[in-house]
Amino acid sequence: MTQNTAPSRFTIMVFQGLQNLPLLAARANGFFTRRGLDVDIRIAPNSVELRTGMLEGRYQIIHSTSDNAVTLADAAGADIGILIGGDNGFTRLCVQPDIASYADLRGRTILVDAVDTGFTFQILELLHRNGVSRDDIRFREVGATPRRLEGLLQDKTHAAAMLFPPFSLYAQQAGLKDMGPAVNVAGPYQSTVGYALRPWAAANEATVVAHLAAYIEGQRWALDPRNKAAAVRLYADWLKVPDDIARGCYEVFQSGAAKDAALDSEGFENVLALRARHLGVPVKAADAYLERAPYRTALAQVS
Repeated sequence: MTQNTAPSRFTIMVFQGLQNLPLLAARANGFFTRRGLDVDIRIAPNSVELRTGMLEGRYQIIHSTSDNAVTLADAAGADIGILIGGDNGFTRLCVQPDIASYADLRGRTILVDAVDTGFTFQILELLHRNGVSRDDIRFREVGATPRRLEGLLQDKTHAAAMLFPPFSLYAQQAGLKDMGPAVNVAGPYQSTVGYALRPWAAANEATVVAHLAAYIEGQRWALDPRNKAAAVRLYADWLKVPDDIARGCYEVFQSGAAKDAALDSEGFENVLALRARHLGVPVKAADAYLERAPYRTALAQVS
């Protein structure tokens, strides 16, 4: 990598949800500012815009599911480097009240962001392990998690969707049924990661390391129980949710966030395995997608 030559201002893209607490903490507590960063955080409407925007240079770093990074590398031929981990996704399959088992999903419609993204492969794995095949169900692409929840609530013919908080919490309040954490059935999962195009990261090494260091600090702050009240307030303000939902987000975050945002190697291997199994295409070895050096440097700076 070469010395950073880019300005400290850059744009990241994320999906709306509880997984962004480290970024919110880094911004609110001055972890970005102290490291000379001016970070513009944008919300992704769907995976297509997230991936296209990175390729077209609108977003320099993305924090989203690792499968989106793999898709950019394999389907679009992008030179992607996964820089940091985050969490297991906190995903839960939420279904209409009349669904008593996975078998009841046969012949029904399941809402997804896109058919070639990781949460769809989690759904397919849940179905497979419960005796339901891809041919037994229909997928409808509607976009990001808020749109999937909206689709479930507005049209009862939509039988299920993979959700995470706060949207899974709203689903439960609305009377939808929760089939439990996806990782309990589909196995460990490396969901949120931070990634960038390798040429940009190489040209902006100091900025990348500073961003990762601030993220690690944000993760530590978020997992420190002494910061619970402030974290709940960050959730309430950012997600525009009532305090009970914000508290629920906080509790869920504690259950699936990784210490120091370290990458879960077993979880990432499972992401690749699910993709290969359910998309029917080969994937490269895990190390082909990973750029480990910036994380090690950042971790040393905050240790």
